Amino acid sequence: MRWSLRSSDGVDLEVVEFGGTGRPVVLLHGLTGRATTWWAVARELVGHGRVVGLDARGHGRSGRPEPGDPDAWSPGRMAADVVELLERLGPSALVGHSMGGLAALLAASRRPDLVTAVVVEDMAVDLTALPSDAAGEYASAGQPFASLAAVREAFPGVGDYMTECVEERDDGYHLLVDLADATAIATHWTHTSHWDALDAIRAPTLLIEAEDSIVPPGQAEEMARRISGCEHVRIAGTGHLVHDGPHPRYLEVVHALLDRT
Repeated sequence: MRWSLRSSDGVDLEVVEFGGTGRPVVLLHGLTGRATTWWAVARELVGHGRVVGLDARGHGRSGRPEPGDPDAWSPGRMAADVVELLERLGPSALVGHSMGGLAALLAASRRPDLVTAVVVEDMAVDLTALPSDAAGEYASAGQPFASLAAVREAFPGVGDYMTECVEERDDGYHLLVDLADATAIATHWTHTSHWDALDAIRAPTLLIEAEDSIVPPGQAEEMARRISGCEHVRIAGTGHLVHDGPHPRYLEVVHALLDRT
């Protein structure tokens, strides 16, 4: 089942219901992703509560903001979308990958009363050392793709995941997200840091770091020190998309957090 939520700045946001009952568990995808990329993980989490996923603005079936607002793609605005969803759902656990992980952290810092647990998968609060075109790999992938097999070939290691993030048009397959929007989002990451937000987080928090991570060396450890009651786990043999599969160690540590919160 799907339903929509209109954000306070007028963007229609798509919400996917994966099943389960009780306290919500909200899944937040990464850049270029969509809520339905979480299906395999969602099936494993329905025993913890009502599992829902949010298509971030400009992603999946969610709308795009009107042009002209430079903050419409900022991490703070993405977090505001999450907070507005939580105001509808009530206190919830947040499970975020990459972009979704940053939104989860910022939402938890703004509304600790609405967040019962936080899982952040391979994301930092300070990516200012990254090149400003952090979304350039998608532009270089060569759209349109002639087939889903071509999508898999263009994104080795995460090809099956990326086939969920495209749509078929007359000339082939295109990413659902507009590359200009993805670039605007990533550019915000390279120009802002969010260390201060960590001090306001009150929910039990799990930071999951990939072995081949985008997180600058040592930053995950420092983030864990700054967040009260935070656990940091590095999962061997994984890339940025740690949960893909889903990875058994990822499920183990996420289950453990949700079981105790």
